[in-house]
Amino acid sequence: MSRSHPAKTGSSVTHSAALYRRLPAALNHLTGLAMPLRLTLKSTMTVPIEVDSIRLEVARSQTPAEVLATPVYQGNTQEPLGTFFEATGSAEQDNTLVWSGDCHRVKLIGAGLTEGTVLVEGTAGMHLGAEMTGGQIIVEGNATDWVGAEMQGGHIHVRGDVGHLCGAVYRGGQRGMTGGEILVDGSAGNEVGNSMRRGLIAIGGRVGDGTGLGMIAGTILVGREPGIRHGAGMKRGTIAFLAAGAPPSLLPTFRPAGAAQPTFLRVYIDHLARSGWPVPDGAIDARYRCYNGDFLESGKGEIFVRSD
Repeated sequence: MSRSHPAKTGSSVTHSAALYRRLPAALNHLTGLAMPLRLTLKSTMTVPIEVDSIRLEVARSQTPAEVLATPVYQGNTQEPLGTFFEATGSAEQDNTLVWSGDCHRVKLIGAGLTEGTVLVEGTAGMHLGAEMTGGQIIVEGNATDWVGAEMQGGHIHVRGDVGHLCGAVYRGGQRGMTGGEILVDGSAGNEVGNSMRRGLIAIGGRVGDGTGLGMIAGTILVGREPGIRHGAGMKRGTIAFLAAGAPPSLLPTFRPAGAAQPTFLRVYIDHLARSGWPVPDGAIDARYRCYNGDFLESGKGEIFVRSD
């Protein structure tokens, strides 16, 4: 004789369904395998989009569908982010947002970031990390112009190359970056650190012209061959060229001020090596010639050139 089973009530079914919906998140929490919020580009676009409306601080409490419903600008029109990207995972637990794909036409990734981690698995477009105040941005590929423009704090590390005006002031502004650090493993274009006020910029490869143009304070380190007109109009601050056998051509408004092995450079170089930045061989123990300038301004800036 079979034993009958009591039928489940509607409330118990609802309760069980709710438990099953929460199970993946609970398992992720227990195992530490929480998946970050990942935005994957659907296809290559021809007209750039601006994604400053996608804020990690907000996306942390949103579902993927809500993130994809956020409007972004393409030209002078607004479209939901879901027109261009797919979304999976959540930033709720690990406070991480991943942009995946060739995003060189995706502008303003991580702009205004205050905390958390933004990872770009590919190339990033213009204004990456502009005006950010905290958190970190890591780019596994290249980035274009205005990386970290007017940033106030936080950490940016680009594994490839960057374009022009890294850490610089926007046209018509008064100060470039005022805090934080930008590490670039590859090369950079013109006007790195234009009008920067504080912070650290380290370029592992070549730089274009006008590094430290109008520099107010802060530190710029260059790992390989430079362009021309570095430090033009600088008031204070430090520019150091770490490569052996690649001295820059300095402006006549800079004057020799002796040679040294600056302790602060050793501290910076050690920090950069620990961060995975490609420090030139022998840079930490090398001697450097110091030049003061620009004497068309206050003359309190300094440029260090490796002397071996």
